[in-house]
Amino acid sequence: MNRITFFLALVASIAIGSLTPRDGWAQPIEKVSQSGPVSVAISLDPPEPLIGDPVTLRIEVQAEQDVEVLMPEFGEALDRFAIVDFVPREAIDDAGKTILSQQYRLQPAGSGKQAIPPILIEYVDNRPDQRQAPEGFDAYEILTDAIPFTVQSVLPEDVAADLNPPLGRLEPRQPPAPARWPWVLALVAVCAAATPFAWRAYTDWQRRRRRKSAYEVARWRLDQLLRQPRISADEIDTFYVDLSNLVRHYLEDRFELRAPELTTEEFLNSLQASPDMTRDHQSLLREFLRQADLVKFAGAVPSDADIARSIDAASQFLEETRENAPLMEFDQDEPQHSEPQTPAATEVRNV
Repeated sequence: MNRITFFLALVASIAIGSLTPRDGWAQPIEKVSQSGPVSVAISLDPPEPLIGDPVTLRIEVQAEQDVEVLMPEFGEALDRFAIVDFVPREAIDDAGKTILSQQYRLQPAGSGKQAIPPILIEYVDNRPDQRQAPEGFDAYEILTDAIPFTVQSVLPEDVAADLNPPLGRLEPRQPPAPARWPWVLALVAVCAAATPFAWRAYTDWQRRRRRKSAYEVARWRLDQLLRQPRISADEIDTFYVDLSNLVRHYLEDRFELRAPELTTEEFLNSLQASPDMTRDHQSLLREFLRQADLVKFAGAVPSDADIARSIDAASQFLEETRENAPLMEFDQDEPQHSEPQTPAATEVRNV
């Protein structure tokens, strides 16, 4: 008898223990509302979910016979949660009561304190001798209580709240930089199209840079000639050859006279027929060329005063005829060569 009693006690304790909540498991949160012939039970399970786990919300309505129940629309008042699943049901029990239910599986957006907001249930009482709805309304209303709950975080409670210092306000995301290759292709095309024009402009500039007036060319040649030494008799002779050659070429460039191909006498005679040459200029050139012929052909040795007078005469003639001097191509980098003359020459060429 003692053994039987002990066995029955053991079975009873196991049965009672199986009905008690297990460690770490909590009962669902339940709220019940009653309004006349309608009762509403709302439950949430589990009451403290772990973040990432869905919760189950169940709405169950029991109504007496001939009571029409209007359940809430899908997702009504639950827009703060993501709806994972939805199952509506309707049945009539043995007593003729209408049983309607809606079951949601909801996904909370984050951890911390949350709440299922109040949910509105409406009904119309069609029972005999009963008012269908309150005066001025279309139906009776039942507003359930809110169900607060807490979504547990995966972090321990004693962990520091700020794992890293705040980064500050993020700047607006910049759009990606536009591709550069269309601009590169456009630049290459423009350069290719502009190259002929640029080359033409460059050659024109070079040509204009080389264009000098006949006066500027003769003046530059005279300045170069005056820098050369004139110590020996040969150097003085060469100097006079170059000086007369300079003046004759200037006359050809300035007045279109074929001075280098003519003898001194032929050239002096041609001066008298030139309408652009004044008497003073003719006299100046006549004296200058005769002095040069004496040095070149007669072997005369000019004094310093004679050399100075020849230089002054050439320079004076250039300055007095510089106006309206025509332009000509001239590269001052080209060397200027003298053409030596012999005393036996009967014609003065490039004197």
